[in-house]
Amino acid sequence: MTLKITAVSVGRVFGLHKPSFTYLRGWGETLDIPLIMFVIEGGRFPVVVDTGADLSRAWEHHRIRMEQTPEEQPEAALRALGVDPREVGLVVNTHLHWDHCSNNDLFPNARIVLQKREIDFARRPVAWHRRQFEDLPDLTAAWLRAEDRIDALDGDAEVAPGVSVVSLPGHTPGSQGVLVEAGSRRYLLAGDCVDLYENWEGDAEADRIPSGFFTDLVAYEESLRRIENLGCEVIPSHDPLVVERRVFS
Repeated sequence: MTLKITAVSVGRVFGLHKPSFTYLRGWGETLDIPLIMFVIEGGRFPVVVDTGADLSRAWEHHRIRMEQTPEEQPEAALRALGVDPREVGLVVNTHLHWDHCSNNDLFPNARIVLQKREIDFARRPVAWHRRQFEDLPDLTAAWLRAEDRIDALDGDAEVAPGVSVVSLPGHTPGSQGVLVEAGSRRYLLAGDCVDLYENWEGDAEADRIPSGFFTDLVAYEESLRRIENLGCEVIPSHDPLVVERRVFS
């Protein structure tokens, strides 16, 4: 069995403030970022990591400008790979921010893997994080549309042959990465623990740079150090270079 990861663009977000991605760095700069759905093939069934955003909510509820071509709609993007959403057996959400989990219900036969701490926090986030979790008075969070298929985990676990989740709290309380054994290579889909290659590469002041959006900065540092010991290539969640490379095997 040889696993392959494909990074699929399912839209773009425009004009985000850079310090939201690089902690206390890049004041006055903005970024346009891709929304990425990762598809892991080569096992008994396809595995999807993160399912993207619901663009119908983008401006009214989240006040961000987004674009999605017809080819980038999640179902169309999957079918272009030859993947039928009904054949996907497992969905992993790295966390429950709306841009990572809004299309979980597209996969009717998949179990959905999350950390229990993430589910608990998403139900009652602190005030400053409510919008990201869609905990708003006039909105039902998109992840709840497939709530009945969620498997809640407490820590690390192998979830399919060659595919494991790794607890990486900090960005959110239940953030997790997905470790993939792809032949002789080992990859980590890091979620928003590592948004950009710049976060992982660091700068003159620090060897790693966290996101500017987090719930626990001390836990975040521990998670970044943990990744260093995994012996893997890190794949960020929102870097345009990931979409350009596209295939990791």
